[in-house]
Parts: sequence; C-alpha cells; structure tokens
Amino acid sequence: MQGGVRSFNRDNNQRRVTGGLLNRDPVIVSACLVGVNCRYDGGSAFREDVLELQGRPPIPLCPEQLGGLPTPRVPAEISEGGGRDVLRGTAHVEDLNGMDVTERFLNGAYEVLKIMRLFDIRKAVLKDKSPSCGGKQIYRKGRLIEGMGVTAFLLNSAGIKIKVVE
Repeated sequence: MQGGVRSFNRDNNQRRVTGGLLNRDPVIVSACLVGVNCRYDGGSAFREDVLELQGRPPIPLCPEQLGGLPTPRVPAEISEGGGRDVLRGTAHVEDLNGMDVTERFLNGAYEVLKIMRLFDIRKAVLKDKSPSCGGKQIYRKGRLIEGMGVTAFLLNSAGIKIKVVE
C-alpha cells in the first residue's frame, strides 16, 4: 500500500491501515447516497452533497449487501421496536414476503462496524428510513415511524458519530 503503515492490534485481532487518503479522516457513507445501485429496488438515492463531505474521502458501503442480500431485493421492515431490539434479539427483520432476514441485517451491520474499526473511521453518513441505515425514521407496516435501523443503532452504540440524510 502506498503511503500506508500496517499495524496489528492484539486486543481484537484487527489490522489497521493508516496513511494516504486516510490522513484526511474518511467517512463511511451509505453506498446508495453516492450513486451505487444497491437499494432494494435496484436504484440509488444519489446525493451530490454527500460526495463533497468537506474534503473527506467517502467510503461507500451497503450493510444489506455486506450481509448477503441481493440487489434488487424484497423490501424489509423491523417487526417491532427498532435496531436496538433486533440487536438484543427481541425483534426481527422480515421482508414483505414474510421471510426472516434478521441474520443478514445483523451480519451486514457487524461488517460495517468491523471495517470502520479496521480503518479507525469514526463518522458515518447514513440514509434515513432504511431498516439498516435509518437514524431517525424506519418503516413499519408501510408507515414511517421514529426509530433507528440495525446498522445505525450498532454504530451509534459503538460511539460512531452519525449524520442522517433523507
């Protein structure tokens, strides 16, 4: 890696990579916000302003894809509560066909957190109204309610600073 230094953190067996672009405090962004066609409907939610991020390099990730869900996919909703309840095991994520996709959402959320820790990234810009990335609102039974998605809650609980955009 050009300009980078690899170190090994014995506490959590994670490698950290520093240097190059990472000296400019990168930020994780929901991949759909930078034009990646990864939403449930196969589209994106492109926001040009997210590309700028005050000179910080955006690192696009989609927790649902990282968890193994295809694109396009059947829309999903958190059954009760929010992301916290899914992480505690008291709620699940179900697609509109009734398939339980909780494990995929959990896997994706933990993969995002792992990547953030690997590169010591402390900020994320997430797409609201998503069962993964929603930071203020999520859907339940087709209606918007206050709540956080699985990934948003996990990152927030881990001390990651989150900015939520529509």
